[in-house]
Amino acid sequence: MQLTVIGAGPAYTDRPDSSGAAYLLRSGQTSILVDFGQGSFPRLAARIEPSSLTAVLVSHLHPDHFIDLVPLRHYLRYEFDPPRRVRVIGPAAMSQRLDALLGQPGFTSETLDCEPLASFVGEPIPLGEMTAEARLVTHTDESYGFRLAFSAGDRPGLIYSGDCGRADDLAPLIRPGDTLLSEISFGAGPVVPGALHLDGPVVGTLAATRGAGRVLLTHLQMGFDADAAVNSVRARFDGPVELVSPGDDFDV
Repeated sequence: MQLTVIGAGPAYTDRPDSSGAAYLLRSGQTSILVDFGQGSFPRLAARIEPSSLTAVLVSHLHPDHFIDLVPLRHYLRYEFDPPRRVRVIGPAAMSQRLDALLGQPGFTSETLDCEPLASFVGEPIPLGEMTAEARLVTHTDESYGFRLAFSAGDRPGLIYSGDCGRADDLAPLIRPGDTLLSEISFGAGPVVPGALHLDGPVVGTLAATRGAGRVLLTHLQMGFDADAAVNSVRARFDGPVELVSPGDDFDV
């Protein structure tokens, strides 16, 4: 299973190469995009034919995690005759949010087959060669973390935190050897009270206590030092730790 970082940025940044959260997982004919934040569509289209996506998983409805569903919708609608369709699984209000943004009822459903994640909590989501598990996490009124792994066998998978204000919410998803792709919005910390995000010390502790095989860090907010963020995780977790950037590729 190959992970490609399409975008790793937070809601705003001064890094010119940054774009919103978007992570592509591929194996054989299966291609899963996890989140689709601002500016990520061109980077995705440079890697794969967007209409070939098996599914898009959306962790929550903040624009830096889902807003490029708009260019995906336009692409599927106007580049093909007849229009093509992509499956999108996310929070219940996703279609209404996109329709309201454009002021056009039915805008989303013209090309995106949206399904509510709530109906899958506690159940595996079959996605071609992969299976996803979703678990509610503390952030918005409906936010999710994910575990993605091969459908067959018992090989390590990828845990994606989404945006998460309580590390313990992710603990049930993590199995020994898994790769933890975690937000680290507040770097080495501490997190501002009420911000509902994570920092390095809690991510490192989570990875160590759950036996993760590797930690990949993302979603670092503007103004926080990258080296200090990585070192704050390494102080508590003795496995590999890396801050990801758009274009990075990893074998999971």
